Amino acid sequence: MKKNTYRVKYKSKNALLIAQKVILDGGIIVYPTDTLYGFGVDARNELAISKLNQIKGRKSPISVIMHDKNTVFSCIDIPEKHHDKINKYLIGKSTIILKVKSGVVHSNILGENKSLGIRIPEHSFGPRLCEKLGFPITTTSVNRTGETPLNDPNKIIKVFDGQFDLLIDDGILEFSHGSTIYKFENSKIKVLRK
Repeated sequence: MKKNTYRVKYKSKNALLIAQKVILDGGIIVYPTDTLYGFGVDARNELAISKLNQIKGRKSPISVIMHDKNTVFSCIDIPEKHHDKINKYLIGKSTIILKVKSGVVHSNILGENKSLGIRIPEHSFGPRLCEKLGFPITTTSVNRTGETPLNDPNKIIKVFDGQFDLLIDDGILEFSHGSTIYKFENSKIKVLRK
């Protein structure tokens, strides 16, 4: 029998606790950010990442959300003299690709040279959840690879019902192409996607 996806309003007092339980149980959530709804799993859990890749129909690096800048700086493998430069890109609708220390996330979601896309969205749900969990969760648009991201909870349920465990519903988000992506490389920051 097909299971249905559980749906909780973002402002529900239990939303964070329910999401935390699903993530700790190796499940998949869909949650709102300041750009798009994102698929979230424990970024260290190989099986959860594999399930997420099956839904997306891809196998490539996946960005993560972290709780705050201090967390980011404790996880990256970049000399401190560059931290001020990086700090400017750890805001809102930006993702920055940085070299990270071993063990921060599962190697399946890393890019070349142990690089990882990291963001701290202005929407509070993801960062608050990461603070509760004590580790990062993935953030990747809710769509099959190559298709338009879905930002309407009803459409998300229609397309993906039963394929993930929990939808944190914050209504229809304004359409966005996602975050601007930057990469720190050779002591410089370059734009990969606007």
